[in-house]
Amino acid sequence: MGPQEEDVDFLAKFSRLVNGMGQSLVLSWTKLAKSGNVKEAAETLQAVEAKVPLLLQLLVHEDDDISANIVGFCYEYLHVLKQLPQLTDQQKTNIEAIMLAVMKKLTYDDEYNFENEGEDEAMFVEYRKQLKMLLDRLAQVSPELLLEAVRRVFTNTMQNWQTAPFMEVEVAIRLLYMLGEALPASHGAHFSGDTAKASALQDMMRTLVSCSVSSYQHSSVSLEFFETVVRYDKFFIVEPQHIPNVLMAFLDQRGLRHNSPKVRSRVAYLFSRLIKTLHKHMNAFTEDILTRIQDLLELTPPENGFPALLTNDDQLFMFEAAGVLIVNGESPAERKQALMRSLLTPLMDAFRLLLAKMPQETEEERQAALADCLSHAVGFASRTSKAFSNKQTVKQCGCTEVYRDCLQTFLPALSCPVQRGVLRSSVRSFLHRMIICMEEEVLPFIPAASEHMLKDCEAKDLQEFIPLISQITAKFKRQVSPFLQQVFMPLVHAIFEVLARPAEDNDQAAALEKQMLRRSYFSFIQTVTGSGMNEVMANQGAENIERVVFTIIQGAVDFPDPIAQKTCFIILSKLVELWGGKDGMVGFPDFIYKHIVPACFLAPLKPTFDLSDAQTVLTLSECAVTLKMIHLKRGPEFIHFLQQEYLPSLQVSPEISQELCQVIQQPDIKVLKNYIKAFFQRGKL
Repeated sequence: MGPQEEDVDFLAKFSRLVNGMGQSLVLSWTKLAKSGNVKEAAETLQAVEAKVPLLLQLLVHEDDDISANIVGFCYEYLHVLKQLPQLTDQQKTNIEAIMLAVMKKLTYDDEYNFENEGEDEAMFVEYRKQLKMLLDRLAQVSPELLLEAVRRVFTNTMQNWQTAPFMEVEVAIRLLYMLGEALPASHGAHFSGDTAKASALQDMMRTLVSCSVSSYQHSSVSLEFFETVVRYDKFFIVEPQHIPNVLMAFLDQRGLRHNSPKVRSRVAYLFSRLIKTLHKHMNAFTEDILTRIQDLLELTPPENGFPALLTNDDQLFMFEAAGVLIVNGESPAERKQALMRSLLTPLMDAFRLLLAKMPQETEEERQAALADCLSHAVGFASRTSKAFSNKQTVKQCGCTEVYRDCLQTFLPALSCPVQRGVLRSSVRSFLHRMIICMEEEVLPFIPAASEHMLKDCEAKDLQEFIPLISQITAKFKRQVSPFLQQVFMPLVHAIFEVLARPAEDNDQAAALEKQMLRRSYFSFIQTVTGSGMNEVMANQGAENIERVVFTIIQGAVDFPDPIAQKTCFIILSKLVELWGGKDGMVGFPDFIYKHIVPACFLAPLKPTFDLSDAQTVLTLSECAVTLKMIHLKRGPEFIHFLQQEYLPSLQVSPEISQELCQVIQQPDIKVLKNYIKAFFQRGKL
């Protein structure tokens, strides 16, 4: 073992020892200072300060492990300084020394492999996080000193960035970036309020965007440049004259066309963030930007030999940015419409071609590649719609027709015989977006889409289809009543059919899927009954209604799933409210006495009904609401039925029957909820 290695081993242990001593001394100082022992506290602080030269030596040691071992003590020492009313010159010098050490240690070393990050790189990234904590703590102790130090390092480095090694340039920009969190501002408003800070940051940002450092040939510098520009995007609202410069950096070989895929990918995301913040200032550049990014918005067909510049995920951000530029521009609706059409038409054309190829493909692998490509086309179109808001609606921008065409183009994929899962799920997501953005223009497409989606489906298909129907019901209420009446029974039959399929005894996944589907089914019925569209269920014919209501009774009693049971009781009390009164549905009062009342008692009496579980208690509370609703609708007749017929059949004593009936008749539902819990706790003993 050479003296070097021995040295490192020894220093690793030594640094841990110094760290422990330092932290113990700080702890003593805190206790003494709190209890008012001024003299001892001052002596302890002297002992802490005596260790600082050692701390600094170890903190800047070239071995990161040795440096990391002392971070704890360093952090605590800064915490002590933060509490002192006044700092001595020596303490200020210590703060500066710690700052310089942190800045030096943040720097990458020559060996760092940016293209293929392994374990060593991961450890350095972790170590950098600890240094960031120190930097944030320094900012709390003395924000002015930190700002000054960073400004000094940054300005010096930017003055001669052409000749400086990449790690110095990277760390200088990195420090400017880190100031954003170290000196926080609400909603990124770094350029208003505290003038000293605002003008220092403004100076540094001006330097960053005008000194051409964006063309430095190292991916770490490129990334740090774009991250910092977007962290301080509000700077461009204060000094919009720098926008053209920075846009060019994003759009050329420094950004979206950089030779490193990692840089291109990150820049695509950052570009969409920048556009979202600055869209009000983009008016003059919109069409130019759209022309320049046109090739980045092309769908990459599966048989393409060479890789595209951006991955599909990166392209999503580009489509979103394009959408934001078009929608928020100040051009008239006709122009917006034309721009949106030229953005979406290539996607539709490619989609039609690929969909036509789909059935002819026999190879599973090629089919999957085509399906992926089709679903990306739908995803891209969907992403452009994120730009619309309550103020800028699809209608106002004249874009209704373009999206209608998209729907017409994409919906046929629902009946494609192969790769159904992928295609259905992407078209369904598109429909969700259109229901949000397009208002009633989307309605004519829903019946056909539903019909396709209900053909030969699995539990998962149905489970994902139900939220779509619920969303339409909640949004369009009355308007969709005729459609809901049509789709109601086909949907219910499809659900029953899937639930009735036999499953392997020990197939946990299938059992869970069925449980989730059952829950979705009940919440669908809850949406329908709760949306004030009484007629949807009422018009299904007596047999169908009975069948559906039986499934609700079954859900309330037979399956030990408190989440579903709670929903079922909510539905039952709603049905009693709708159909249980004088002018309710013929035959329904009989049904109440035969099935709903027993459900309210049989469910809680089940051994699986666990009253120590919070979800189950909520179910019991809905059960009480149901009993209360029956009393509201049927009055004394219900009390008579309980006392004379139903409770005696459960062997409940006359005294307790009478007690329960009195509680049901009280106006305050809380009393009933509390009583019923005690009632069933007794009943189970």
